[in-house]
Amino acid sequence: MSSIPNAAEAIDQEIIYQIYDTIKDIKDPEKPETLEDLNVVFEEGITIEKIDDESYGINIEFVPTVPHCSLATLIGLCIRVKLYQCLPFKHKLRINIKEGTHETAAEINKQINDKERVAAAMENPNLKELVDNCISEPEY
Repeated sequence: MSSIPNAAEAIDQEIIYQIYDTIKDIKDPEKPETLEDLNVVFEEGITIEKIDDESYGINIEFVPTVPHCSLATLIGLCIRVKLYQCLPFKHKLRINIKEGTHETAAEINKQINDKERVAAAMENPNLKELVDNCISEPEY
């Protein structure tokens, strides 16, 4: 017996696609490839839950390219900034490194989910320029 997704599940899946489409083309800070090309982000790493009629809880899990990636915090920051700029609905965002894929995941997760640290980071003009370059729309 196959299950047919209900309307809420279909809407949830559309939101997951929208989120993935928003973050997949973020450029890696060190390489010419995108986060999708490098398998840093993936659809299965995105989950959502409806908080109320107007907002969603979004959880994103990503995998750094190597377990000691020095730019994992920057990648998480790019994901956060891009989603805040692009998503048209209210949301509460939680970004985490997939368990077991980075040596200092707990510390990085704490940094990229702390609003004050994110705001302070984005006040640094050099860091803001780096983030802006990573999240700029690709030119086709």
